[in-house]
Amino acid sequence: MKRFSLILSIAFLSLSLLAQDTLTMLQYNLLNYGNNTGYCNSGNNNISDKDNYIKTIVNYIKPDIFTVNEISESPAIHQRLLDNALNTGSTTHYRLAETTNQAGSYIVNELYYNYDKLRFYSVSVAQNYIRDANVYKLYYYSSDLAQGDTVFINCIVTHLKAGSGTDNSNKRKIMAQNIMNWVANHDDETNFMLMGDFNVYTDEEPAIVQFLYNSNSSIRFNDPVNRLGPWNNNSNYADVHTQSTHASSNDCASGGGMDDRFDFILISNDVKNGTHDVSYIPGTYHAVGQDGKHFNKSVNSSPTNTSVPSDVLNALYHNSDHLPVTMKIKVNKTVGISEWKNSAFAEVGFANPVGEKLKLTIEAKETNRLTLQIFSLTGAKVFERSVDVVKGTNYKEISLPGLNKGLYVMKFYDNRGNVVVKKFVR
Repeated sequence: MKRFSLILSIAFLSLSLLAQDTLTMLQYNLLNYGNNTGYCNSGNNNISDKDNYIKTIVNYIKPDIFTVNEISESPAIHQRLLDNALNTGSTTHYRLAETTNQAGSYIVNELYYNYDKLRFYSVSVAQNYIRDANVYKLYYYSSDLAQGDTVFINCIVTHLKAGSGTDNSNKRKIMAQNIMNWVANHDDETNFMLMGDFNVYTDEEPAIVQFLYNSNSSIRFNDPVNRLGPWNNNSNYADVHTQSTHASSNDCASGGGMDDRFDFILISNDVKNGTHDVSYIPGTYHAVGQDGKHFNKSVNSSPTNTSVPSDVLNALYHNSDHLPVTMKIKVNKTVGISEWKNSAFAEVGFANPVGEKLKLTIEAKETNRLTLQIFSLTGAKVFERSVDVVKGTNYKEISLPGLNKGLYVMKFYDNRGNVVVKKFVR
């Protein structure tokens, strides 16, 4: 979101226009993409075949944010997926985020994003027990970013320990507790989505209880479709099952047919309620290729699955034993237009995000000395200096030493007390 915000202490006229954009999310367990193991090999999990399958699925969904589990830890494999399955044909707008592997696992997470709409800001590791859980921070981008602030989107991508039994359930619980402890310590952030392969069999499992029913109600996550319950081998939840696409195992892909809900995108209260300019669009969440008619069957068995085109269904069956889950979110963008009456300057523009230097373009009505102040979002003043301008267009470069990454409020005062307020990303 971009907000061009002009605040005057005396007379002004303003007009605000509200625009919206829609972002498509896609979360997918790729089933050992780029790994040759004793059970997944070039015969039953060929990476060239998987490239084509994933390309078919991505071309169909057209995600703006694509998060994945079970990709090789090799950076070259992450690049291969980008080059061979996402940026193909006339499509060139996908980028990949940074890779982490503090846990030393042979399978990791990754995030790909639409560079036309989004920018990568940072990646953090929320926990590294068994496998890293990554927090990817993105911000919304458009050509008018220089006119105001943006909106951040935080994607927590995790792959919890697989397997039934108390031991595996307890390991999932530890991973989930670590994630929620991280969220609790970063509760100043907003717009969280928690996605991945959770490997849980019911909403009463300790791991997902941490997410959905956490004792700290302010950081709880929500199921967008509110389909909570004992999912495992329960036909009442056939419409939300995501594993397995195969009735019979091929040694790499699990068998058993569609009977488990392992894959999720959960949303924070902010996204559920739209309190910070990002909101879930009701009715858009679903498992791709799930028609609710293939309980304990392969996803492509009888009756004919018409929920997706036949080539997409074929790709879903062959690429992985998981179905991807998708949903859409709405991003609000407010653009303001103001007419200045008594200020010494008409407009302030700048390159946003801001690098080591703040590069300003100031349209001044008269020669004046302006005061620039920068504040953190907590209200602390972190920078102040005077800026001399002459009538007309002024170009200024101001060094900002020691200013950490983050979102800041910038204020310009003229000698009459008029003020321009803008936000920027460092």
